[in-house]
Amino acid sequence: MISTTAELRELASRVRESEWVALDTEADSLHAYPEKLCLLQVGVPGGEYLVDPLADLHLEPLWEAMDDHSIIFHAADYDLRLLFRGHHFKPSRIFDTMLAARLAGEARFGLNDALTTHLGVTLEKGSQKANWGRRPLTPAMLDYALNDVRYLFPLQQSLMKRLESLGRLEWHQQICNRLIRDCCQPERVDEDSIWRSKGHDKLDPLGLAVLRELWHWREKDALRTGRPPFFILKHEQLAELSATASETRSTRGLNLPHFLTSKRRAGLLDAIQRGLEVPEDQLPRPIRVHSRRMSRSELDVSDRLAKVRDLNARELSIDPTLIASKATLYALGRNDPDAWDALMPWQRDLLEKPPASRPASGTNSAEETAVTAESDEEEFQPPLVGLD
Repeated sequence: MISTTAELRELASRVRESEWVALDTEADSLHAYPEKLCLLQVGVPGGEYLVDPLADLHLEPLWEAMDDHSIIFHAADYDLRLLFRGHHFKPSRIFDTMLAARLAGEARFGLNDALTTHLGVTLEKGSQKANWGRRPLTPAMLDYALNDVRYLFPLQQSLMKRLESLGRLEWHQQICNRLIRDCCQPERVDEDSIWRSKGHDKLDPLGLAVLRELWHWREKDALRTGRPPFFILKHEQLAELSATASETRSTRGLNLPHFLTSKRRAGLLDAIQRGLEVPEDQLPRPIRVHSRRMSRSELDVSDRLAKVRDLNARELSIDPTLIASKATLYALGRNDPDAWDALMPWQRDLLEKPPASRPASGTNSAEETAVTAESDEEEFQPPLVGLD
């Protein structure tokens, strides 16, 4: 466990000289609030290391050492957001083994699934929901954490060979670049929507005012006690209390949870009262979703794109949503601004061309591909909008 500045500098030096770096994180979102980084697992040639962010370490030397590396993750989305939000770390390049497994057409792509498929390794996952903010960590937790990076490099090598043989390595890099861009940017907070938790759409304006006050009360209490908000009151309970208070116009007769302390009970009732006292002209309003029904021609475009997507996905043996989600297909059908530009080049290429118009790179034989293309040829029509 790296817990001193001298140890961290030594590790940073080793990382800087390494041919590859694997990375994983553990946080305490189930046990503390706000969420924070509790453990950083680093794999380099010759060993794995655990870095203790709770030991009052300044991690900048480690981040700087990683700047020029392509870092190996498995399911990088959460890790990237956590590291950028808490430490402003943004890697220049990554290799995500989970995304690689999906692009390779594997139906099961969790870390254990990928390790079993490619390396014949099965890990013990018993510490998955452990409290990573505790110290000292148990031997089982230490072993679990180290295993999360111990096999990432050989897994990457196996998946990279597979993607190269399929001609999809560039696709994977495009996805990883997009993931870095999407995960490593400042969060934008909409003050009028952040408090609209589950059930808000069933409330009238007065109920929304109560819900808003309850949400902010719960948030402050969670920060004060360091406990996740859902440990204090669940979203459904906030909505139920808001609806009842709006109906009765009173704090009396509410079905308050029996487990509330006297302090929390008083704070909750004060929040409800503040919501009930919001002037009429300051009441929040329900969010109205302004949408229009798609025209027949727009739906036809979406349907044709879906057909091309599904044919290509079947030929490539990958999940069709990797090429485009249903929402994306609808946006393309409506010819929404920038809808085509939002696609990655490989996705755009697959949507613009039916399988018969390009060399097959999936698992089907040439004969099977020809039969599939022939049987669907009459039904296929090129997309009507957004094409060069």
